[in-house]
Amino acid sequence: MSEHQHLSFWGDLRTGSFEQGYLTAEGVRTRYLHAGTKGKPVLILLHGTGGHAEAYTRNLIAHGEHFDTYAIDMVGHGYSDKPKQPYEIDLYVEHLRAVLDTLGCAKAHISGESLGGWVAARFALKYPARVDRLVLNTTGGATMNPEVMHKIKTLTMAAVENPTWATVRTRLEWLMADPASVTDDLVACRQAVYKAPGMLEAMPHILCLQEPEIRQRNNLTDAEWAAIQAPTLVLWTDKDPTAAVDVGEKIARLIPHAKFVCMARCGHWPQFEDAPTFNRLHLEFLGAQA
Repeated sequence: MSEHQHLSFWGDLRTGSFEQGYLTAEGVRTRYLHAGTKGKPVLILLHGTGGHAEAYTRNLIAHGEHFDTYAIDMVGHGYSDKPKQPYEIDLYVEHLRAVLDTLGCAKAHISGESLGGWVAARFALKYPARVDRLVLNTTGGATMNPEVMHKIKTLTMAAVENPTWATVRTRLEWLMADPASVTDDLVACRQAVYKAPGMLEAMPHILCLQEPEIRQRNNLTDAEWAAIQAPTLVLWTDKDPTAAVDVGEKIARLIPHAKFVCMARCGHWPQFEDAPTFNRLHLEFLGAQA
C-alpha cells in the first residue's frame, strides 16, 4: 500500500468538532457535514457530478474555525433524496435556495467544485442578494468537450452499474493529477454511495448535463459570466482533466470582480489533493480572520 492509501477521513477530521445531519429542504431530505458555530458567516460547499459531501473532508475543520460551514449532498447525490426527473442546473439552484431557507440563512458564501461551481454561478445570477463571496473551483458551465463528456458518462455509469473496488477507483483516479491521491477511505465511501438505493436509477438523470443539447442550454454565456456581481475566486489547476487553464482565465476575465488562481500539481479536486494550499487560498479570499 502507498502512503496515500493509509490516510483516513478520521485523520482529516480529528482536529475539530463536526457533525453529520439531515435537513428537509422543500421536501428533499438533504444530508450534510457541518463544522462551525451559529452566528458566524455561513459557507456552503458544493461537490461535483456524482459526488458527495466527503469531497470536503480535508477542508471542513479548517473552515469551521471561521465559518458556519456546510458541505451538502446536492439533490440526487450521496444520501440526499433522488427525485425522478432530469437534473438540469436550475433544479440544483432551487435545492440550494431551499437549503439556505431551511437554515434560516439570508446570505452565504458559496463555493463549488465542478458541477458545484456551475450551480454556484447560476445561483449567483438568479439570487445575487443571497451570495456574499463566490468560489468557482475547476467549475463546469463553460465548456462543450465531447471527449470529456463521454469520459464522465462512461466512467460514472461503469462504476454505478458495477460498483466494484476497481471501477469506483478508476472513476476517482480520473479526477486526480496523481492517482495515488485516491485513498482507500474515498473509494469505500464512493462505493457505498453508488450501491445506495436509488443511485442506479438517478445517475442517468444526473448525467443529462453530459448530453450536448442539454449542456448547451445550461452553460453560461459570456454575457452571463459577465453579469455575476459577487466577488469571485476562480480557482483552477494545471492538470485539470476537464478543461485547460485558459478556460478558467477567461471566466475570471469576464466576471467583473474576479480573482484567478492556478494551483500546481492538482487535477479536478484541488481541495482534496492539496488541502493545505487550497485551504490557505480559500480562507484568504473568503476573508477569514486569524
